Amino acid sequence: MLDVTVIEDPEAAAVSLDPIRARLLAELAAGPASAAMLAGTVGLPRQKVNYHLKALERHGLVELAGERRKGNVTERLMRATAASYVISPLALAAVQPDPDRFRDQLSARWLLALGARLVRDVGSLITGAAKARKRLATYALDGEIRLASAADRAAFVEELTAGVTALIRKYDAPDSEGGRGHRIVVAFHPTVMEQAAPAVEPEAR
Repeated sequence: MLDVTVIEDPEAAAVSLDPIRARLLAELAAGPASAAMLAGTVGLPRQKVNYHLKALERHGLVELAGERRKGNVTERLMRATAASYVISPLALAAVQPDPDRFRDQLSARWLLALGARLVRDVGSLITGAAKARKRLATYALDGEIRLASAADRAAFVEELTAGVTALIRKYDAPDSEGGRGHRIVVAFHPTVMEQAAPAVEPEAR
């Protein structure tokens, strides 16, 4: 089972977004199960669960993990093809974000468009590498920083930009015959704050 995979097909995306099928995917990501086993968990008849499983299997979201005999019946044990799924902008190709329409380094929406393109491109590369049975060379850096003031934030962004730009100038070889282009995306945004649990008021006496 893959840790994460990208859904590029619009029909597969629609299938995965159905609440019942999403619940079945979550159950099957935890381990193989049959329609009968899932029926009790999700509170649906076995035949109904079978119907949903066939739709998920048709789009490659679940696969056969094995079979077992139970009385006179052979049960199919299904499993999710990945622990988690990301829907690529290719699933909404006609309205997918295009960061080349405008460039605004201080725009959160432009950052969102860049993130969408990252999902689309890396998803396509993963699909191509899997078909060719080749490894995909990528790198990611993830971290957090607490800045004391808006002035420090501006200074940090300025130094970060200068540093990355200097590296690009140093290693960029546009005329190399055996080279391959690489895309660099550097993102910087406030940390998402976790919502505090609602306070529980004492019972009235």
